[in-house]
Amino acid sequence: MTMRIAFKTIVAAMALLLTTQFTSAAGQPVRILALGDSLTAGYGLPENDAFPVVLEHALKAKGLDVSIINAGVSGDTSADGLARLDWSLEDAKNPPAAAIIELGANDGLRGLPVDQMAKNLDAILARFKARSIPVLLTGMKAPRNFGESYAKNFDSVFPQLARKYGVLFYPFFLDGVVLKTNLLQADGLHPNPMGVDIIVKNITPIVVRLVQEAKEKHAS
Repeated sequence: MTMRIAFKTIVAAMALLLTTQFTSAAGQPVRILALGDSLTAGYGLPENDAFPVVLEHALKAKGLDVSIINAGVSGDTSADGLARLDWSLEDAKNPPAAAIIELGANDGLRGLPVDQMAKNLDAILARFKARSIPVLLTGMKAPRNFGESYAKNFDSVFPQLARKYGVLFYPFFLDGVVLKTNLLQADGLHPNPMGVDIIVKNITPIVVRLVQEAKEKHAS
């Protein structure tokens, strides 16, 4: 009788431990890696006005428990983003549950070969797919000073890759902000705090879908 009681006590203790561990894991925020250039990093802005910080606040205001890792580096091209991707993934204390990829602006500003940018972004998306990490790819538009053909080829890379990998796609990261001087810093390229607010407002609905994808992936 005593042995039976002791056995039940052990089973109950183990069940409690497993339940506690599950609850703790389930209670962790959804970690989102924001891989990008100066538009992600928050060039020229106070830290609290950077895109990842403002986006995290917007998602939390909707009741979503998230933590966004700012992996933006000013000046980065798609090649730079690819070169540090593994480091960005391993640098996090826990693997990210999802990712936002915002790269390509500096490729366009420098007139770098479109096919090379496409290969770099393709490789980035392939690595996330291999790790079963849901992705939101944000598109960019090329400056028109390199000619119509360059701009057309550049702009088409992003939707093509989004279709190829079946990832969420936001067509233009600077939508609603580009060329609007009241929403840009003095350089005419980077958003000011009001510009970041517009970007976050526009992109939040699809990031909510990204969070849901991450949760579903975790649950499965």
